[in-house]
Amino acid sequence: MTVPTSPFDSRTILDGIRQWVEIETPTEAPDQINQLVSLVSEGYRGLDAVVERLSGRDGCGDHLIARSGWGQQEPGILILSHLDTVHPIGFLRRLPFSIDGDVAFGPGIYDMKGGAYLAYHAFRHLCLTGKRSPLGITHLFVSDEEIGSPTSRAGSVTSTYLALRPSSSISARDGGRIVTGRKGVARFDVTIRGVPAHAGARPQDGRSAIRELANVIHALEALNDLERGITVNVGVVRGGTRPNVIAEEAYAEVDARLPTPADAEEILPKILGLMSRSEGVSVEVTGGVNRPPYVKGNAGAALFEHARSLAEEIGFELVDTITGGGSDGNFTAPFTATLDGLGVDGKGAHTHYEQMYISSIEPRTRLLHRLYQTLR
Repeated sequence: MTVPTSPFDSRTILDGIRQWVEIETPTEAPDQINQLVSLVSEGYRGLDAVVERLSGRDGCGDHLIARSGWGQQEPGILILSHLDTVHPIGFLRRLPFSIDGDVAFGPGIYDMKGGAYLAYHAFRHLCLTGKRSPLGITHLFVSDEEIGSPTSRAGSVTSTYLALRPSSSISARDGGRIVTGRKGVARFDVTIRGVPAHAGARPQDGRSAIRELANVIHALEALNDLERGITVNVGVVRGGTRPNVIAEEAYAEVDARLPTPADAEEILPKILGLMSRSEGVSVEVTGGVNRPPYVKGNAGAALFEHARSLAEEIGFELVDTITGGGSDGNFTAPFTATLDGLGVDGKGAHTHYEQMYISSIEPRTRLLHRLYQTLR
């Protein structure tokens, strides 16, 4: 094998990112995702790595695990990234891959194909030089992160976790900060059943599910506590059939963000225990936490300080932050030192102007490579 003369050349890496971006991979299109999985898998051919492909299920695409050929007998480094995006098929026509100065555009380029490719490229360079890292490396590419990782959550936790997923709420606001804490995420479905009646002729016979939904929304809104960072949002509501019919059914979807496990223990029973205030109307709430709180602990703080010192050697400042957005890092943080947001800098995740900054490619790839080389 020939080792590239400039292993961290931004334009070379950007060409690889472009190939991934131009394969559209919405979560609900498993055939498209599997096309990209095949391309990624082929990139490990000839390297000191073992690749395992896990067949998709429940309408999701395949998952891919690439393990270094060394260090797999004991805990090591897990790189977790996702290949699915929120953008529907055809969005590439609206947001084609393009470059304008330091900015590269494309669906999923920031969330999170750019970051996933950096980790992939850094691992390839490690293999091409023949210099093994002190710890074994496992890179897991999942196909369902954008819908909460329902088919990819199972798996062993290694001693160190480096998440490449960027977050628009971080990078767009803070300029590429990495994440050392995330709120837990909980989702709920509220179903309300009342009694239908003619709204004009016999309103007294009816029991409005929509009226009770208003009571439920009021109760949920009262749980918000911005000082503590607790947010409860009723994001979807439906109900009724016609304006002249007392609504028999109503429905809501609720999102809650919870900074700590103690907050989750306090808020979840209040949501699940909501009761009807109206005679003849029932309220049913189902759901719970789908991503536990990711709290910055001593191990995570030490890992961040190590990464910060490596970034300083490379020539840039690494700053951390805590965000309300969830990621797969929420699953590992309760068990092991975790860094999140190590991917490319950019902004506009999930939008029609999603973009990454080309100038972030080289330093971020170098940082990942140095983390591979130095973590013990």
